[in-house]
Amino acid sequence: MLNRLTATLDFQGTALALRSERQRLLASNIANADTPGYLARDIDFKNALRDATGGAADGKPSARSSAALDTTRAGHILGTSTVSMAGGVDAERLMYATASQTNLDGNSVDMDRERASFADNAIKFEATLRFINGNVRTMLDAIKGQS
Repeated sequence: MLNRLTATLDFQGTALALRSERQRLLASNIANADTPGYLARDIDFKNALRDATGGAADGKPSARSSAALDTTRAGHILGTSTVSMAGGVDAERLMYATASQTNLDGNSVDMDRERASFADNAIKFEATLRFINGNVRTMLDAIKGQS
């Protein structure tokens, strides 16, 4: 029971960190909307979450985590997670947004797309927080017992 709860909270914590990083990227895109040559960046949230959780896309622990790769020889390199220690996404996971229309200054930020993505991500961030809070409350109620 405790392992399942811990795995669910770990999954939701990872999702929250990725949502936060995506929000930072989208805010950066919006802030640089008038910067000549700026290329908008984003992450594929679904794939980043799958990679960060070792394939546990449904919140259940997977049999194999990306941080727990088998190292059968001393020279094997340990696997790395999609989410770095600071909560950021590895640079190779970042994607460039495709410009919806050509600009003379080479900027690929589409403000309508960025605002919509920002709002959508903010709502999903809030939903993840509420889910975590609900799990913690349920756990505390179970620990306290019914009075």
